[in-house]
Amino acid sequence: MIYVGIDLGGTNIAAGLVDESGKLVCKKSIPTGAHRSAEEIIKDMASIALDIVNENGYTLQDVKSIGIGCPGSVDKKEGVLIYANNLPFSNTNIRSEIQKYIDKPVFLENDANCAALAEAKSGAAKGTKNSVTVTLGTGVGGGVVINGAVLNGELGHMVIKADGEPCTCGRKGCWEVYASATALVRQTKQAAEKDKSSKLWEYRNKDGKFNGVTAFNAAKAGDKTAQQVVDNYVKYIGIGVANIINIFQPEVIVIGGGISNQGESLLEPVREYIKGKTYNTGTNSWRIEKAILGNDAGIIGAALLKG
Repeated sequence: MIYVGIDLGGTNIAAGLVDESGKLVCKKSIPTGAHRSAEEIIKDMASIALDIVNENGYTLQDVKSIGIGCPGSVDKKEGVLIYANNLPFSNTNIRSEIQKYIDKPVFLENDANCAALAEAKSGAAKGTKNSVTVTLGTGVGGGVVINGAVLNGELGHMVIKADGEPCTCGRKGCWEVYASATALVRQTKQAAEKDKSSKLWEYRNKDGKFNGVTAFNAAKAGDKTAQQVVDNYVKYIGIGVANIINIFQPEVIVIGGGISNQGESLLEPVREYIKGKTYNTGTNSWRIEKAILGNDAGIIGAALLKG
C-alpha cells in the first residue's frame, strides 16, 4: 500500500507518496493561491493527490489513506481546519470536502506536528519513543511525540522572559520572540546599529539586509559583537529546550528550520548551555540532533497520520 501526504502552506501545496516504511517515493507541488476561496484550494489539494498517484503508476486502490498537514488550529477528530493565518479557512471541514473527490480515509494534523512525527518515524529521532522537534523559522514551531503519538501544544508560545518583548499572540516574553529566525535577524540588526565598526555590516545580503546567517558568519570571522549576538541567541534557544526536557523528558530534541543548517556551530553551544540546567542534571540522557528530512518532513508526517 501507498500513503498520500499533503503539506498545505501559504505559498505552495506539496504532495507526495510515502511507502509502508516511511520513505518518500515521489513529490510535486503547486502554488496555493491563498487569495482564492477555501473550496478552490481544497479542490486543488484533491487534484494534486490524484495526479501524483496516477503519474507514478498507482491507482486509488493502492492508496491506504490521505494525510494533510495544515498551519494553524486543527480539530483532527472531525477533520476540521479551525483557523489558519494567511489562508481563507475558518472551521472548514477539509476531510469531508476532500472526500467529495477521493473516497479514502483523510486525516488532518497541524503541520509542525506532522514534521515532528516524520522526524520521529523516519528522521533524526527514528527508533525512539519520545522526541520533540523544534522548528526555528519565521516563528518557533514545535511538535511533541510521546510513546509514538503526537501531542498538541504551542511550544513557541511558552514564556521564557516575564514581561519581555511583545509577541503577536498577545503575550509578552514568548520563546518565539527570542529564538525564531525572525528574532535573530532583529537582534543582529540591533547589535550592528549599536556597533558601526562590527563586521556584521560586511556579512549582510547583497541587498544590504541582515539575515539568519549574518551573525554566525561574522562571528566565525572573529567579530566580537557578532559572537555576542550568537551567544545570546544560543542562550534563548537553550532556555526553551531545557524547559522542554524538564517537561517531556524526551530521548531526542530535533532542531529544524533554516537556522539548523548551522549544524554543530549551533547545536554544540546549545548542548553546553543546557548542561546543569535540567531536572535530570548529571545524567544528560537526552541528545540534540539536527533535523534531516528538511522540507519533506511535512509531507512524510502527513502521510503517516492515522485515526
